Amino acid sequence: MSVALDSGRRRSALGGSATISDVAEAAGVSRQTVSNVLNAPHRVRPATRERVEQVVAELGYHPNRVARSLRASSPGMVGYRIHPVSTESVAAIHDRFLHALVEAGQAGNHHVMLFTAADTDDEGDRCVALCRTGAVSGVVLYDIAPQDSRPDRLLAAKVPFIAFGRTAVGTDRYSWVDIDNSAGTEAAVDHLVAAGHQRIGFLGWPEGSSVGDARARGWLAAMDRHGLLARSHRLDVRGPDSMSAGTRLMAELLSRPEPPSAVVAATDTLAVGALHALRDSGLRAGHDVAVTGFDDTAAATALGLSSVRQPIEEVGRLIMAALLGVTTGRADVEPFHRVLEPELVVRTSS
Repeated sequence: MSVALDSGRRRSALGGSATISDVAEAAGVSRQTVSNVLNAPHRVRPATRERVEQVVAELGYHPNRVARSLRASSPGMVGYRIHPVSTESVAAIHDRFLHALVEAGQAGNHHVMLFTAADTDDEGDRCVALCRTGAVSGVVLYDIAPQDSRPDRLLAAKVPFIAFGRTAVGTDRYSWVDIDNSAGTEAAVDHLVAAGHQRIGFLGWPEGSSVGDARARGWLAAMDRHGLLARSHRLDVRGPDSMSAGTRLMAELLSRPEPPSAVVAATDTLAVGALHALRDSGLRAGHDVAVTGFDDTAAATALGLSSVRQPIEEVGRLIMAALLGVTTGRADVEPFHRVLEPELVVRTSS
């Protein structure tokens, strides 16, 4: 039996390393079938095996030995880029998510392969390379920006993936799990209003972040719903997500002719900085000025900081379960979408 390869594909194979995806496409079979031909030929019908073997020979495909050894030690590998943590941050949300992802993966006989990347473009390239060499069967994306290029990059390369977060547009084309960040800051405002506060400030990130923008919208929506936006519109201040920025922004608010009696911070990192500013001004959190954070970090527990807690463990479980679906190669698997509600944990700071 002969298999005709178009000259363009032949030249591509000769000019660069052929991948298991190239072999599968040329032979008209799945990547799993190619893998079975190479590793468990007795599972494949003779005619199919012969066709795949001919394509392997013509393309000069050489299996990635490192990837094969990884697959031999684990039935499923999932790629994930680890992110550096700033010394100016108290955030542990990334660590919690990674732990939840690994735990959920082990329950489903999948394991997580960690890698680093210089930026999101580099991350996209590495995801494609890892998948094409067979080192991973899919990847998880984290910290999605409104105009993030990674989903389109991986969709075009046919790399199975799930995102924690979502872009501003095109979210129907890929699978994602997200937190209702707006609902989290709305809950914080509702709590402060119930405690009698009317001048409620907001410490947030500069515009352009999916998470930061959503948390800002929550503050705006709740303040407007309570009829407090007009008297608080000058109390919305933004800066980088660092403790020093939180201290500076809070000091700026305290210097206003009519300072806030309460502040909603977009992260625990900014909130801890705000607590430092209160201390430096001789004020007490929860007595003179109420403060809430977001992410419910270990620092929030230690400092008595009220904070919005994300259901990260559920996020990890849902992402791993959905990834098992998209890595099967089934054409009938629909994109998976889920938004989870966060919960405000009230402590002495508010």
